[in-house]
Amino acid sequence: MTIKVSQLFYYPVKSLKGQSVERVQLDAFGPKWDRRFMLVDDNGRFITQRQCPKMNQVGAQVHDNTLLISVEGQQYTVNLNLIPSMDEFRDVRVWDDTINARMIRSEINTRLSAFLKRTVNLCFMDDDTHRQVDLDFANVGDQTSFADGFPLLIVSEASIGFLSNKLGRDISVERFRPNIVLSGCDAFAEDEWKKITINQIEFDLVKPCSRCVIPTLDINSSEKQPDVMQVMLKYRKQGKNVMVGQNAIHSSQGWLNLGDTVTLS
Repeated sequence: MTIKVSQLFYYPVKSLKGQSVERVQLDAFGPKWDRRFMLVDDNGRFITQRQCPKMNQVGAQVHDNTLLISVEGQQYTVNLNLIPSMDEFRDVRVWDDTINARMIRSEINTRLSAFLKRTVNLCFMDDDTHRQVDLDFANVGDQTSFADGFPLLIVSEASIGFLSNKLGRDISVERFRPNIVLSGCDAFAEDEWKKITINQIEFDLVKPCSRCVIPTLDINSSEKQPDVMQVMLKYRKQGKNVMVGQNAIHSSQGWLNLGDTVTLS
């Protein structure tokens, strides 16, 4: 059985829609542009689909050095070349970490605030920012962006297929917000892996991913579907948490492509 990369995603703005791509570049933070932007409230506290499910209706991608955000059929842009000239910084918080982030002053803040029915402000993590990954699972120097805690999330198609089968209907892998989706392995085989190699890049699988309400949100309507959590609780509860997928740290930079072969170490 050959394990391959079947899907790749990156998420420019934390908790907005991701972008499916055929290849992705890994930089020091993880997939290039992945969660380098984030929405915060007036106190600088991060906002996600946990508090605001409608965020999963907002599209985000980077194209031609421009951040494109789509809201109800309208598209708004942020020129990435102009970000260094935006010199307003403030401390923002994501979980227990405080990061000095660059605030993006744009009409998108007004539009998103109206759509989400709460005040939000877009911020950006500069290239020279270093957010250390939890040292219980990482080495000094390992870093991540505004992701919940790790540079990458890996899950297998078979794992999501297993949950879909138990649920009695298909649930999209996008609900689980992975960066790398793998085919050709058994359901939850990734639980047993410690290290994999893809296109000569090594990945340490350091911690199962604890799941919150986000996978229960319908990606088209934002409605909560409690039966999704009930299935995960029945089949994926480990201690007090529900685990699906593996958080990973990459050892080097480079490119990943659809169809790349995965080697288990």
